[in-house]
Amino acid sequence: MSERLVMERVMENLIRLRLPGVRQTLSDVLDAAQSSSWSHLTFLDRLLQEETQRKEQRRIEAALHSFGLPFVKTIDDFDFSFQPGLDRRMVMNLFDLTFMERNMNVLFLGPPGVGKTHLSTSLAVKACQCGKTIHFTTMADLIHRLGTDRSAGWSNVNRRPYQWANLVIVDEVGYTPIDREECNLFYRFVAMRYERASTIITSNKAFDEWAELFNDTIIVTAILDRLLHHSVIVNIKGDSFRLRGLKEKEEGKNMET
Repeated sequence: MSERLVMERVMENLIRLRLPGVRQTLSDVLDAAQSSSWSHLTFLDRLLQEETQRKEQRRIEAALHSFGLPFVKTIDDFDFSFQPGLDRRMVMNLFDLTFMERNMNVLFLGPPGVGKTHLSTSLAVKACQCGKTIHFTTMADLIHRLGTDRSAGWSNVNRRPYQWANLVIVDEVGYTPIDREECNLFYRFVAMRYERASTIITSNKAFDEWAELFNDTIIVTAILDRLLHHSVIVNIKGDSFRLRGLKEKEEGKNMET
């Protein structure tokens, strides 16, 4: 059988086996094998490696989409030079995910725009790449979901991602005040995950402002007691990335005029 006919049959079989990625890379891998005189085993290894990496990337992309992340960014995208006061070593140490193995929490505190959501999302991406389940939610959405589940008698609550996910990110804690009933719901969420799984919190409020935010000093104390017992606290006191972008645009306009 001619080489052309063999290639056609291989391509047909790849379609039947649902391996379109191998069809796309086969020619390039064949050329590399011939130019480098690879053994048959090396050729097969490289071909399967390409397909495995492609499928893993698709899995990660699908998972990140389903987990509700507002955007997908990695720590490589974070500009530490713009936040010179941030402890870079402490932040980078988080990315070995040891805190998840220990069921620890991470709290990013600072004013709006300093990169809290970027850093928490980057940790979520890293966790997803390592096969962990993640769930991203804003504080407002979480409180709404908790209230809905309470009204339903907490039926099927074990199926909620805010409970079973290996890592839950609660963004924007402190942007809007919550009443005492909602405060109790948030306490229930924190207690539910305490020492069982990791939670990341981003907040624009210092801890001494949480009592005013949650309208119940006793419950706030119980919440913070559980959140901070096993935790890493990252304070960011720099400038806003978003305001930097606006400032650069204004400077560009001034230079043009």
